[in-house]
Amino acid sequence: MFWASSSGRIELVINPDDALACAHPGPCDDDVYQLSQTAHMVEQLQKLDRALVASELREWGAWDSDELADHEQNLQRLLWVACCEIVEELRSAE
Repeated sequence: MFWASSSGRIELVINPDDALACAHPGPCDDDVYQLSQTAHMVEQLQKLDRALVASELREWGAWDSDELADHEQNLQRLLWVACCEIVEELRSAE
């Protein structure tokens, strides 16, 4: 599936099954990390600008400036947000 951030400045392609595996009750960190290490996600995530990712995540208001200084963690956060939004979209379409 195609996912775009609320501003439309970041776009990712994520398989619905991958999104479901990364957006579930309880801790999702390990699942998101595993997805982030797959070839198709590595390629997409490597292209993302550090400042842009932090800016997009800042809009969520869930992380402070110190947390948003960690680009690698921001990529994990962004991927998790994307998966959650895809799962929400899939469930609302049912």
